[in-house]
Amino acid sequence: MDHLVCFLPGNLALGAMLLKTNPSLPQDQINSIMKLAEELTETCYRMYSQMETGLSPELVYFNTFEGSTQDLYVKDADKHNLLRPETVESLYYMYKVTKNKKYQDYGWKIFEAFEKYTKIEGGGYTSISDVTNPYNTKPRDKMESFFLAETLKYFYLLFEDDNSPNFDLRKWVINTEAHMLPIYFEH
Repeated sequence: MDHLVCFLPGNLALGAMLLKTNPSLPQDQINSIMKLAEELTETCYRMYSQMETGLSPELVYFNTFEGSTQDLYVKDADKHNLLRPETVESLYYMYKVTKNKKYQDYGWKIFEAFEKYTKIEGGGYTSISDVTNPYNTKPRDKMESFFLAETLKYFYLLFEDDNSPNFDLRKWVINTEAHMLPIYFEH
């Protein structure tokens, strides 16, 4: 599973939230969409939590080997972390749709891992080459622009005060590039 796929649970949660407002749609189908969103979010979070650094690799493989105790494994070429936003994006949407604080807890653990393993002295963050080795992450001395423009923006939104004015997700959507777009409904 590629980290880039981790935007999907948030989109599914948004879709389920909006579909619930239509009484003509079967609620069991809408609930199954939301269940899928929750399960995919758990998988995306495990891509982080099951690594030694608490940071996700670019790709994980599902371990289907009989007798294995690990759910996921990583090939050497896929051990890098580029500071991607997709999982944090879905955590934001899952929290806003469900109000379940576990999504904020997941986000905080990921944020702490970014702080511990990717923050550099003097300012900024760097992608790393090995999320499986907390003693030698092999910093790359490169920070992609999406880290500031998207990843940190979704962290900010995930932890914003619930009493502060925030985006009404029934009227606005934030695309994967973290741009706000209005939702237009036909009348």
